[in-house]
Amino acid sequence: MLHQDWMRMALLQAQLAFEQGEVPIGAVVVHNGKVIAEAHNEKERRNDPTAHAEILAIQRAAETLGSWRLSEAALYVTLEPCPMCAGAIIQARLSRLVYGAMDLKGGAVGSVMNVLNHNLWNHKVDILAGVLEEECMDILKQFFRRLR
Repeated sequence: MLHQDWMRMALLQAQLAFEQGEVPIGAVVVHNGKVIAEAHNEKERRNDPTAHAEILAIQRAAETLGSWRLSEAALYVTLEPCPMCAGAIIQARLSRLVYGAMDLKGGAVGSVMNVLNHNLWNHKVDILAGVLEEECMDILKQFFRRLR
């Protein structure tokens, strides 16, 4: 499968978030060519500020593999991760991050700051940005237009 195919799966998760009144961000974790975890934002439903799509997907992937070390896995997420999620990506030792749209207000993987490529970390993450960027931005725009 291609990066776009995995991102489409993350977009399906974002759509679920949208339908539940959550900010529509979705994520999937891919390991050895197969999705081992998927999630979407659940902050509102859980009343949990840490219930971001990335955090939930990482937790589910670790549970699936029986290890917190996800060094052979990739995270696909529809929006550039925030600092908290970027930290979780490093802690999980994910090998790759692929994201759709940049977050010009709170992104921590290049737009506002770059947490992942700091020289102090002993773990490096391969980053691919802009996969299905338009579609990833569109669902966010639709959501916030509906709120207004």
